[in-house]
Amino acid sequence: MSWNQAFLARFGLWDAVLVVAVSLQATAMAYLPQPRLKAFAYYLPIPFSLALLALGRPVDTTNALGLLLLNVYIHGVRLLHYRLRLPVVPAIALAAIAYTLIAWELAPIVPRTEAAFWLALAAGALLALALYRLLPPKDEPEHRTALPVYVKLPVVALVVSFVVAVKNQLGGFMTLFPMVGVVGAYEARRSLWALARGLPTWMLAMVPMLSALRLAQRHVALPAALALAWCAFLICLLPLTYRQWRAEAQTERQRAAISSWRLRG
Repeated sequence: MSWNQAFLARFGLWDAVLVVAVSLQATAMAYLPQPRLKAFAYYLPIPFSLALLALGRPVDTTNALGLLLLNVYIHGVRLLHYRLRLPVVPAIALAAIAYTLIAWELAPIVPRTEAAFWLALAAGALLALALYRLLPPKDEPEHRTALPVYVKLPVVALVVSFVVAVKNQLGGFMTLFPMVGVVGAYEARRSLWALARGLPTWMLAMVPMLSALRLAQRHVALPAALALAWCAFLICLLPLTYRQWRAEAQTERQRAAISSWRLRG
């Protein structure tokens, strides 16, 4: 069997759906001008759900640890680009490679026990709570992409195809790989803080989602378990997002009032 045949043999129906859906999500996200809307669209767990179906494995410790590892990518891109002044494309590439290599090394040795899963999920929840309280809102410019669709779609499709090809090596880490984020971080390069600040909100919503999947997968088929998990995710995400957006709006009003006062003075 040639390399091309072996590569194509790894693809099934859900793999193809994953490639198409993530490519469309990344493209649609690019045309949202507001940073908070970009972050919200970025964190919808469509890639996670389809990747789980493509992987065809029960949720385990590697999925829970993926919550922690995703911070390496999001904050890695932000720090490399903003702090070290690295161009955004190399910053994205380095952060994505770091995620892949760490996941590749951890996947074979991570224990899949019940205790390990819940401990990893608890660690993710604690980190998310800390970041949710510590990361303040910042003003960032609105931005709508000029990157052509005919460039964006192939890039995303190639990235997702690579992740699918190595899904057995990555295990559950594959479901949390920043598939949309590879192009999404480029599109949000002027509002990377909004992506970073949206991450703990998403993590907090993913905790009940992963919990629901872990508990439901023993009793129902994976699609039914995913439907229950989406309900748990949205019940948590929507009020948290509303609270965060309200706080940001209040901060913006206070800054506008201060600016107006200074101008009058």
